[in-house]
Amino acid sequence: MELGIGSYSCTWAVGVPGYPPAWPMSAMDLVDLADEVGVGVLQIADNLPLVGLSESELDALRDAAAARGVNLEAGTRGIGREHLTRYIAICRRLGARLLRVVVDTEDDRPEPAEVVARLRAVVPALASAGVVLAVENHDRFVAGRLADIVRRVDSDRVGVCLDTVNSFGALEGPDVVMDALAPLTVNLHVKDFTISRLGHMMGFAIEGRPAGRGRLDVPELLNRLETHGRCASAILELWTPYQGTLEETVRLERAWLDDSVAYLKGLVGQGEDSNTH
Repeated sequence: MELGIGSYSCTWAVGVPGYPPAWPMSAMDLVDLADEVGVGVLQIADNLPLVGLSESELDALRDAAAARGVNLEAGTRGIGREHLTRYIAICRRLGARLLRVVVDTEDDRPEPAEVVARLRAVVPALASAGVVLAVENHDRFVAGRLADIVRRVDSDRVGVCLDTVNSFGALEGPDVVMDALAPLTVNLHVKDFTISRLGHMMGFAIEGRPAGRGRLDVPELLNRLETHGRCASAILELWTPYQGTLEETVRLERAWLDDSVAYLKGLVGQGEDSNTH
């Protein structure tokens, strides 16, 4: 398993709707950041859509990542066949071996049988491009249902992207998610969190924390995934709380990224000098 960062490690710096940064981070900026912090993988997801780049820009991104010893992964939202086929072609051009996908979009929420059919339809294209599709657990499907979907697709080209916090939206915590999805996991989103009671005592808040500083048992999570031997990459993601101004939030986000990467390097087994520069 290789340690990486992604466009959701720097969500505020990339740009959150309604909070536009003066100088939003680009895909090339993220390559530089991965090199700077010394990780070997960069996952560029749907908050920084790769379909917005020209072929020459994709080639430049591929070459810059290769020069820094950074392996690229792609991410998108939606499983329409044409959309997935386009992203598989982008992965081929970038040399990316993994495509992480969120099933639902605002106007498309397919039922399980339809999800299975759509994923099966792109398996030949995935195999031809040498790409593995990682379906992320999100708010709608409980982990057991997602596991059933992936098993019904029945291809080593389709697995799970296990996110450690998303399934709270489906009333499931990390232990439940790990039990159901660890054997199928090909990509991990390490997202630490805390749960605290609101000041008026009527309700709880779930907020992000730097990796290793929240309630997630990161060593146990990594150990369980290593046991199954399918998870190729662990990508840091951060839910950094808004700090009153975008500038302060971006500064905290970067501090959390540095803190998290330093913590995860020892656990994932990637030392300070493991990246080839």
